[in-house]
Amino acid sequence: MSNPLPTDAELSDVAEVTSRIREEISTVLSGLDQAISATLATALAQGHLLMEDVPGVGKTTLARAFAASIDCTVGRIQFTPDLLPSDVTGVSIFRADDHRFEFRRGPIFANVVIADEINRASPKTQAALLESMQERAVTVDGETRPLPSPFLVVATQNPVEMEGTYPLPEAQRDRFMAQVSVGYPEARAEMAMLDSHDGHDPLAEVRPVADAQALVDAIGVARRIYAAPAIKQYIVDLVSATRQDPGLRLGASPRASLQLLAAAKARAAMAARNHVLPDDVKALAVPVLAHRLIVSTEARLSGRTAAQIIREVVTATAVPSAARDTAPAREAAVVRAT
Repeated sequence: MSNPLPTDAELSDVAEVTSRIREEISTVLSGLDQAISATLATALAQGHLLMEDVPGVGKTTLARAFAASIDCTVGRIQFTPDLLPSDVTGVSIFRADDHRFEFRRGPIFANVVIADEINRASPKTQAALLESMQERAVTVDGETRPLPSPFLVVATQNPVEMEGTYPLPEAQRDRFMAQVSVGYPEARAEMAMLDSHDGHDPLAEVRPVADAQALVDAIGVARRIYAAPAIKQYIVDLVSATRQDPGLRLGASPRASLQLLAAAKARAAMAARNHVLPDDVKALAVPVLAHRLIVSTEARLSGRTAAQIIREVVTATAVPSAARDTAPAREAAVVRAT
């Protein structure tokens, strides 16, 4: 028998926890509601987040504020061209006093791992994250060691056309559940930032408003959110459309379908709703799908971006009529395995 749908009390707890985290992050960065929402949805869906934007707009600050708002272990890795894979995963050191090797854990062994400027490191070092992000484990010297739970990688990168960057390969971009761009703040938000940073560092004042167990509990609730067959069909239709769009050389993978569904469930849980709506899927289509695509040369020369193509796909893909009424029936509160 599968787990029952979340209770109203469980959904209320998730909404309260995520609201507290959102408010704590907003004390440092204002005007980033969409980026913060994507961060929270990714965390609840047990995914990993990639932030790409120009330097100085708050990518690392957002990642650090999120980590500081949760009472859990945090690892921070500054990626540079000379960073080695062992600097990420850890290394075995020989202890001469008792003639044995001792494994020194790297910063990847943390609940929240901030991978700063990930595309400044060599592809070999970038690949050190692949197993940990997918398998939630690290293998060194033939021994596999599990990573703590929850485990979330928040990586930042500069645009690939900037000097000193190594573009992430498609396989690694596909490991990230979502990608967000912080963007330049509006004038009002930038003015508020000047006031809040005048004379002190608001990041140093961020306090934990939840702990690792609360996040684990919220993840469990999000996993049990109901997604109607029509919602799943809608996701399949969207992803299939990216594989047929003439403006794309590479469409979204089946992993993208799974992660879009998981993120949509997380968004529903954050809204204290026990079922997924088409709006949940639409709101997360660009963050979850766009970074996985490869735009064709013709489309790129005409000024079309992956995000723009996803928006066009969402507009052109009809929502199944059954998906508009997606609340679970009373008898579906406990779904029995067949």
